[in-house]
Amino acid sequence: MGELQNKTLLKEFTIHERPIDIAEKLLQLEPSIIGFSVYIWNVDEISETVSILKQIAPEIMIVLGGPEVSHLPDKPDVVDIADYIIKGAGEISFQLLCQQILNQQKPLNKVIDGISESLDKLDLPYEFYDDDDIKNRIIYVEASRGCPFKCEFCLSSLDKTSKPFELDSFLKEMDTLFIRGARNFKFIDRTFNLKVSTSVAILEFFLDRMTEDLYLHFEVIPDNLPERLKQTLIRFPKNSLQFEIGVQTFDPQIQTLISRKQNNDKTKENLRWLRQHTGAHIHADLIFGLPSDTLDNFGESFDQLVALNPQEIQLGILKRLRGAPINRHNDEYKMVYEDLPPYTVLKTKDIDFNSMQRVKRFARYWDMIANSGRFKYTLPLILDGSDDPIYNTSFKRFMALSDAFFEREGSTWKISLPRLYKLIFEVLINELETDEEQVKILLEKDYARSKQKGSLELLLNAKRKLRTGKANKRQKNHG
Repeated sequence: MGELQNKTLLKEFTIHERPIDIAEKLLQLEPSIIGFSVYIWNVDEISETVSILKQIAPEIMIVLGGPEVSHLPDKPDVVDIADYIIKGAGEISFQLLCQQILNQQKPLNKVIDGISESLDKLDLPYEFYDDDDIKNRIIYVEASRGCPFKCEFCLSSLDKTSKPFELDSFLKEMDTLFIRGARNFKFIDRTFNLKVSTSVAILEFFLDRMTEDLYLHFEVIPDNLPERLKQTLIRFPKNSLQFEIGVQTFDPQIQTLISRKQNNDKTKENLRWLRQHTGAHIHADLIFGLPSDTLDNFGESFDQLVALNPQEIQLGILKRLRGAPINRHNDEYKMVYEDLPPYTVLKTKDIDFNSMQRVKRFARYWDMIANSGRFKYTLPLILDGSDDPIYNTSFKRFMALSDAFFEREGSTWKISLPRLYKLIFEVLINELETDEEQVKILLEKDYARSKQKGSLELLLNAKRKLRTGKANKRQKNHG
C-alpha cells in the first residue's frame, strides 16, 4: 500500500462468521474504503456483507477484486452494488485507486484493469503474519506465480507462463518466518516442481532447518520427477512432506479435449516411486464431470489411481469457474451447473443427474472411510473385488457400499464413528457378501487403532436406538 500503509488495516474473517457481525466489526473501524477479495468459496458471505454495508453506510467505497469478479460480464450480483471492480492483479491498482479516492479524484470507470508488476518489484507480505497466525495457522507462501499449462478447468490456464519470485529474497523471508516459529508451510505455487533447480534449492533450505514439527505442502505436476529432485526428497523424514498431485483423469481423450498435457505412464511411475522411496504424504486429485467423461471412464481412472496407493484421493466434482476456458464446451456437452456457488456441475450430455449425485455421495463416504485413515486394515477388503463376479473392481465395490450406506442412512452427514463401523460390517456382509469372520478380524484391528471405548462385538450386535422425546426438550425446561 506504499505511503498508505500506515492508514491500512488487514482484517480477516471466516465463512463461519455471520455477515452482519462482520459488517459491525468493519464499521467500528470507521473506514473510508473497504476492499474484498472474492472467490467461489466466499462470494455468498461477501455479497451479504457488502449489501449490509451499503444499506448502513453507503458513503464507504467498496472495492472488489479476485477471480470471482475478474471475468466480466460473467459476474455475481454483488458487482452491481460495489463501487469499483479491479480485474486481475491488484497490488499496484488497489493502492492507486485508494489514493485517487482519498484525493477526491475518483475514476469515472467502475471497472479497472489490474496492472501486473514484475515480481521482483513487489514488497513481500510475510511480515503481516502475526504471532497468532504463526502459532495456530498454516502459513501460505508462494515462490512463483502463474502456470505454463493450459488445463481448461483451471483459471491458471489463462496465465502466459510461471514467474518465480527472486529466490534469495524469498528464502530470506522464509528464514524470518522460521525464526519466528513457523513450522507449517503451504506453498500455493501451481507447479512447484516446474523448475527443478529452484525446487531443490527450497527443499535444501528446509532440510538445513529440519525439526520434528516442520511440515511442508507442495502442489506438484506428477510427470516431472528427475533424479536430482528424487535424491533430495528421499532425505526428508517421514510425514514431513505432503504433495498435492492433480491427476484429474487418466483418460487420454478427455485430457486432449481439455488441453491437459500429462504423461500417464510417467505419472504412474512417479507415484509408485514416491510411495516406495519417500515418506511423503500423497494427496491425489480426480475430477468427475469433465466434458465427455462418463461414470465408467471415471471408474477406470479411480481404479488406476487406487492401484498406485496414495494415502488420500480427493474426489472432486467439476465446478464452473468464471473465465475458465472449459466453458467453451458448455453447449456441445450440455454442461448444466448450479446457479449458486460453488457452481457445481449437475449433469452433462454423458452423465445424468442421478449419477452425479451418486458420485458426490461416493466422495463423501470415501473421505470418511479411506481418506480419514481410520480403516487401514478394512479398506483393502472393501476394495478387493478379485473374487466377485459383479463388483469386480474397486470402484464398483465402493459404489455398492456407498449406495447401500445412503439407502440405510438417507444422508452423508452426522454419521458417528461407532455407527460407521456397524454400517461397514453390515454392508460388507449383506451387499458385498464378504466372509463375516474375516470382516470382524479386520474391523477389530481398526477399532483397536481408533481407541474407541467398549467392545466392537457389542457395538456390532447392538440395536439402533430410536430418538424419542427430544423435540420438546426446551419446552420441558419451562415446566
